[in-house]
This record gives sequence, structure tokens and C-alpha cells, in this order.
Amino acid sequence: MNTIAETFPPGEFLREELEARGWSQTELAEIIGRPVRLINELIAGKKAITPETAIQLGDSLGTGPELWMNLESQYQLSKVQVSDGLIARRAKLYERFPVREMIKRGWIEASKSIDVLEQQFQAFFGLDDIEAEIPFAHAARKTDAFDKPNMLQLAWLCRARRIASELVIAPYTEAALRQALPRLSALLSAPEETRHVPRILAECGVRFVVVEPIPGSKIDGACFWLTAQEPVVALSLRLDRIDNFWFVLRHELEHVLRGHGQAQGYVLDQDLEGTAADQISEEEAVANTEAAEFCVSRSEMNGFVARVSPFFAEERVVLFAQRLNIHPGLVVGQLQRRLGRYDLFRKHQVKVRALVTAAALTDGWGVVHTA
Repeated sequence: MNTIAETFPPGEFLREELEARGWSQTELAEIIGRPVRLINELIAGKKAITPETAIQLGDSLGTGPELWMNLESQYQLSKVQVSDGLIARRAKLYERFPVREMIKRGWIEASKSIDVLEQQFQAFFGLDDIEAEIPFAHAARKTDAFDKPNMLQLAWLCRARRIASELVIAPYTEAALRQALPRLSALLSAPEETRHVPRILAECGVRFVVVEPIPGSKIDGACFWLTAQEPVVALSLRLDRIDNFWFVLRHELEHVLRGHGQAQGYVLDQDLEGTAADQISEEEAVANTEAAEFCVSRSEMNGFVARVSPFFAEERVVLFAQRLNIHPGLVVGQLQRRLGRYDLFRKHQVKVRALVTAAALTDGWGVVHTA
């Protein structure tokens, strides 16, 4: 609703007050001890009323300073063009989505037009309306069974889904994937062997992609399905270690083999190493067990620990790994978890990210995947 203050400057009210009292501008200037020019500029709307002037006017005219400050603020607001809601729309966009990070990653193009930005986000998340709920927001399950995916994680999932859909690979069968497990196991001896993983998975119908995590998302990996017969395994490789790579990969493959996430949408795994056993679902517990067994046989590991505990010499760890034909880093990873000693023999937990991303469909670390 419009008010007089939105049309006329406070000086108009000051003029009326002077006329009502029969005062001239010069007399008011003498009363408050200010130049006549100031009074003239206030009445003409050329000068804004300051707190000091408001106090002086209030004292001299008996109105109180609040009246003059309110008149001035309302007048100044009325001179500003009425908001068209663009700022509020942009604020909502930034509040809901990780806008800056998605632009930085090249997932969304920067634009001064809020309409263009909203259209891009709708397309990215598959929304009919910018206010709509992301379709799989409640379907996705996480390692932490008592929490739901946040927007950072959902953005990562959507990106992984988009690039995975571009892969052209063999049809998936559970039998083919089970037959591929021994082939994958044969790669555990050296970090360089990880480069074969994308090809082996593609041959049995599993789409494998790597997407750099958004800072703060704590994502390790995810299993989801484009259709009932098109599984996807997406890894973040946020922890660049050989033991973490194989553990997370085998964990996600167990989800695929058991059809986890097929009905619900996604299975999102975050902070696999740091989540307590009583905080995970039965599905996650099974996947963890199979992943640990794949990396280092439980019976072999139990026997090794029983033989050498409490003196875990590095040489004995290396010899044990050689006997199993696996990289020492996998044994170290298991030992660290069992003993709670994450500083133990860390030099053997070699990096594999560069090797994996060189062979896999990747988005991140300076590489922006485009269709």
C-alpha cells in the first residue's frame, strides 16, 4: 500500500510544521543552531535527515526524533525501484543447492539470469519445477541408516547418473559379475593393475564411473540402477589409497549382486571407515563383510594376527601379503581397523587415483566430462 512518505520527502512535513507555527526557515535554523541552507535543502528534499538532525527537529517541534527518522527511511525506500523478486529467487537457489561448487565443477554454467540458472538446475536434477522435491531424495539410502542424503550428496549422485548413462557396455547378468570377481581378485597384487577394473566391469554389464566428491559430502561410493538391468557403481576416490579403493569397490559390487537399491533408487555409502557397526543397516553390514573378505581372507587374517600379535613387524606384514599375492597396503588397511592404529605402516597404502581415473569415465580433478 502506498503512503504519503513514499511520494513526498520529509521536507514537505517540515514545511507544514513551520507554516502551522508561523516560523520561517531562518527562525528554525536559529532555534536548532544549524545553517539556514540546511533547512532549505531539507524542505527541498535535497538533503537527508540524519539522526542528529532528527533529534534537533524533534526537540524543537515537540514531535520526537523517531517521527523524522521514520519519515526519512520510508521516503528513501520509496525511491528505490520495487523489487521484482529476482534477488529472493537467487537467494533460494543458493540456499537449496551448492551453486558455487556446481558452477566451479562445470556442471552448471554461470549466468546473471535467474531464469537461465533455474532452468539449468531443473534439468540437472530432473525437476518439473524449481520448488519440486528431487525424485530420489527419500529413496536413496546411506551407510548411516538413520540419516538421509543431503544436497551435496544428491548433486554428486545426479552427476554420476548423468555420465554413467552415456556408457555403452555389454548387457548385465549376475552370473557374469560373479565370474568376474576372481579376475578382479587377481589384480590385488599391484596398484597398476587397478587400470583394468573399468574394462572388466564393462564386460559384465556394470557401468563404472568416478566423480570427484563435493567438499563436505564424505561420499565413498554409490550403487544405483538406470533400469532394472543397468547397474552403476560410482566411486569418489576421496581417500586415495589402494586398500580403500578395493574395499569400496567390492562393497558396491556386493550391493549390485544382491540388487540393493534396485527398488528404492540409490544406495549411497559415506564414510565407510568411520561409521560404527551399530549405525549401519543389515545390507551395509553384509557388503562390508564381503568387501573385507575380498581384500584379505578373514581366516588368513585371523591366523596372521594370532601368530604375530602384539609385535606387528613391517617385514612380516610384507611377507604375509606376498604369500597371499596381494599388495601390503590391503593387509595394512585391515590391521589399522582391527587395532585402531591408523598410523601403522601407512607408506604401504599407496595412491591409485591417477591410475584408475586414467582408465575410467571420470568427472573431476580438473576434468569436466561433457557429452
